[in-house]
Amino acid sequence: MSHKHLSLLRTLFQDPINTNIHWREVESLLEHLGAAIEPTHGGRFRILLNRQEGFISAPHHNSTCSRDLIKHLREYLGHAGVSLAAYEDGIKQERQE
Repeated sequence: MSHKHLSLLRTLFQDPINTNIHWREVESLLEHLGAAIEPTHGGRFRILLNRQEGFISAPHHNSTCSRDLIKHLREYLGHAGVSLAAYEDGIKQERQE
C-alpha cells in the first residue's frame, strides 16, 4: 500500500472525524483495495469489496466528504474486512524483512 493510501486510511479511522477528505481520494483508495465501483442512480455508487456490497452517496455540492459519509465508509470498510491495524502490521512486517 502506498504511503498516500495508508495516510488516507489512517485519516478515515481517526477521531475526531476529519472532514477534509476528498471524494476522489476515497475512490482511489477503494480502487487500490480492489473494490469495484459502479455509479447508480442519483450520485450513489455501488461498491463491491471482498464480497461485501455497499452503497455510498458521493458529495453533491462540494468535493469533500461529510461526517456521515465518513462514518458510513468506516462501517462499510469494517464489514469488508479492511482495518487500519491489518495494513499497519503488514508494513511493520515488510520493514523487518
